[in-house]
Amino acid sequence: MKRYLFVSLIVLGGAGLAGAQITSPTTDVLGAHLNYGRGCTACHAPHSGSSGNGVARSTDPGSGSVALWGEDVSSLYGKTIITGGGKFVEVLPRSMSAATPDVAGMLTCLSCHDGNYASRAMMRNRVYETLPATYGNANSIPTLIENTGSSTGGYLSEHPVGLSAKVKCGGSANWDCSQVNGVVSMRGANSSRFVSSYGMFVKPSSYNNSAVIVCTTCHEPHRMNVVNITAGSTSGLPPGTYATMFFLRGPYNPASGTTGSNQTAQFCRQCHGELSNEMNGSTAGTIF
Repeated sequence: MKRYLFVSLIVLGGAGLAGAQITSPTTDVLGAHLNYGRGCTACHAPHSGSSGNGVARSTDPGSGSVALWGEDVSSLYGKTIITGGGKFVEVLPRSMSAATPDVAGMLTCLSCHDGNYASRAMMRNRVYETLPATYGNANSIPTLIENTGSSTGGYLSEHPVGLSAKVKCGGSANWDCSQVNGVVSMRGANSSRFVSSYGMFVKPSSYNNSAVIVCTTCHEPHRMNVVNITAGSTSGLPPGTYATMFFLRGPYNPASGTTGSNQTAQFCRQCHGELSNEMNGSTAGTIF
């Protein structure tokens, strides 16, 4: 009898994990990045960069040189962005041809999402996702960075980003991970347990042998609402399709009705190891 009971518990546990997966979405996975029907060509131009998309406002020899980028980014060249309450300073590249990760990881994103220097981009400063009841609804959530809809300003309230926003390992304020040439390995006693419970979906970029945070570290611009986990993934989660929001790279579903669901916190803990269960002596895993 005890043996059958044990087997039943295993089956039920597996069913609980499977319940965290979702079926294929009924909407296009590009979501808001369908850009009013323009689709891929809203960002990428098959020919001639921003001129090919009819949005060139200046002569930019680097236009289209990265990912066939079809937006004009010239208004952002050389601009200084100070994030994280003033602790992180990023001077944006002066060319799309610069061989630094803030070209494809920041300039491309800000060409549509910046509310200060690129405010004429096609974004309308309003989120195009169905927000769960757990979010406030007194104001429209903006899609233009540091533009609340009433005024523009600096970037002090933004998450640290740029070549000075480094991911670190060791000590009391970081994961017990290791880093070589800007590649983070989550192989410590606690960090490996976290990966087996949730995973490591974020993709820091490498600059001067250090892992740094850019926009695309957390965001995958080509899939708004789903995360596909395959059998070969480093995540310990069962293979399947999981819900996410805001083009985030990992499972992130604040609309979960499960008591104690912590998947949204788990996403942030990928970098903020000091706030994780594992680094604080708790055995709690990922709850969907």
